[in-house]
Formats: sequence, C-alpha cells, structure tokens
Amino acid sequence: MSNVTPGVGMTGFASQDPAPMEALEPAEVAGLQEAHGVLAGKRLAVLTGAGLSTDSGIPDYRGPGSAPRKPMTYQEFIRSAANRRRYWARNHIGWSHLRRANPNVGHAAVAAMEQRGLLSGLITQNVDRLHEDAGSVNVVDLHGRFDQVICLEQGHTFSRKLLAAILEELNPGFVQKAVEAGVVEMAPDADATVEDPELITSFVVAVCPVCGATLKPDFVYFGENVPKDRVQRAYGMVDDAGALLVAGSSLTVMSGLRFVRHAAKAGKPVVIINRGITRGDEFATLKLDLGVSGALSYLAGHLPDLDQAERSIGHSAG
Repeated sequence: MSNVTPGVGMTGFASQDPAPMEALEPAEVAGLQEAHGVLAGKRLAVLTGAGLSTDSGIPDYRGPGSAPRKPMTYQEFIRSAANRRRYWARNHIGWSHLRRANPNVGHAAVAAMEQRGLLSGLITQNVDRLHEDAGSVNVVDLHGRFDQVICLEQGHTFSRKLLAAILEELNPGFVQKAVEAGVVEMAPDADATVEDPELITSFVVAVCPVCGATLKPDFVYFGENVPKDRVQRAYGMVDDAGALLVAGSSLTVMSGLRFVRHAAKAGKPVVIINRGITRGDEFATLKLDLGVSGALSYLAGHLPDLDQAERSIGHSAG
C-alpha cells in the first residue's frame, strides 16, 4: 500500500479533523492570566498565522518540527512554463487536502470573540479560509485565498473547484497515479510533493477559459506584494483597536510584522502567542511560547465583555 501523508489514501482524500486540544499546564495558565490582564477591556485586532492551522492538519513553513522548504517565488512562477507545470501538478493534489481541513478550537475562539464584539477585526496570513469556515466575518485574508484562481492577463477569477474539474479532464486519473507512484507529502499553501518526475512533466496546465491567459492561485506568492487595499484595511483594524493579539505567526515576512510595529509605535499593547521566537518579540508587551489554539480558547472563555470591563476596571474599549 502506498505511503501518503497526511490525509491521502488509495480511496482519495480524507477529511482533516482537528487535533484534540491539550490540557494547559499551570505555567501556561499563569502566562495566559498575564495576557488576560494586558488585553481585558480593550477591543482587539487579531493577527493569525500558520501556527494556528497546524492543529487542523495543515503544515507550516517555519514552526517547530517543520521540514525545511523552499516555496516557489512569484518570479519563478511567472518566468517559466516548466515551473508553472510543476506548481499546478502539485497543487492539483494539495488543494484537495486543504479544502477538507476543518477549523479547530482556535478558529472557533476567534469567531466567538468577534461575535461578542471584542474585535476590531481579524487579519490572517493563512490562505485556508478556516476562519471564515468557523464563522468569522470581518476578515482580511492578507495573503489571499486558496479556493480561487485569477487570470494574470485580465483579472478574471474562478473557483479552484471549477479549475479542478478542468484539470481532471486534461489529466484524467492524475491524483490516483501520483498516489500509486509513491509517497505524496502535503506542504503548506495547498502544495504537495510528488515523487515521480514523469508525472510532473506530462501534466497539462489549464489556461483562462475566458481569454486563454496564464492562471495563478489567488494568493500572494513569496516575492509578490500584498494588494494595497488589503494592507490599508488591516491597518484600519489595528488603528481601531486598543491592543494587538498575534497568534501563530513567526512574523518572518514584513506583510505581518508591519502591523506589530504599527501598533507598538502607537503605544498599543502587543501580545504574541507562538511556538518559538518571532521577529516581533522586541515589540511585544508580552510574548508567550504556547500552543495557539488552546491559548485562544482560554482567552475567549475568560476575556470579559467590553462594557463589563469598562465598568469594573475603567479601561477604554479602544
């Protein structure tokens, strides 16, 4: 039987149930109580990264235990038809895994905080749409979304599901052949590794069904700029907040780090929860080295409603 990791088998792609939440240690609870003291009574802007979705079975690039990966850059994708063929062949497998992932308790916690009016907004660096699946509404998908593709010539957009049907027609049985050829390993951002190079070189790439131009996943590649309107909307969320909560991001890329710097420059508390160091640690009021989903669940269950907090401790709601 073929080895496929995770979530792929001879019968297809399995639904990715979130990992069970581990019980918090006393020292972790103490740290979260300190975070509660910093955040209570303030409307929060929340910034999330890949460390939140690992509990939903989605690999990340930089978390503890993550294998070294070199993602394809925007420039590499644009300049080479061979690179685009390799990318779409792998994505044809990886996107199916990603779309079967389910939100975990951390996603649910953020949605619950929004429903209670505790958030000015949510900024996510993830393309998996799990925040929306969990019920979050006011979301900036900073790096785009995996479930949509865009035409690079005229900007037509299509669902990834539609493209999957087109690619399957052009490459019948490709996914099954890849599984049978050997190990298929899921990678971040709807990518996957495929062992058989002949499968890659024989893959037929689809073009825009409207104008015949090159298609690209509708998310931001390494080396590609985040659209300005998204950046400005995210800045607005930070400006409207009394504090910034970062969850599951190493803040390695400037697209997320800029908001930490912005909040700190404005004198707003910054709480970072992440496994391992981040580039934003020097700007943090408090940094907790914790599992993200459990920490968010704790905060969602303990932060008071804003009006109650204002009455009890006299803090502004931001």
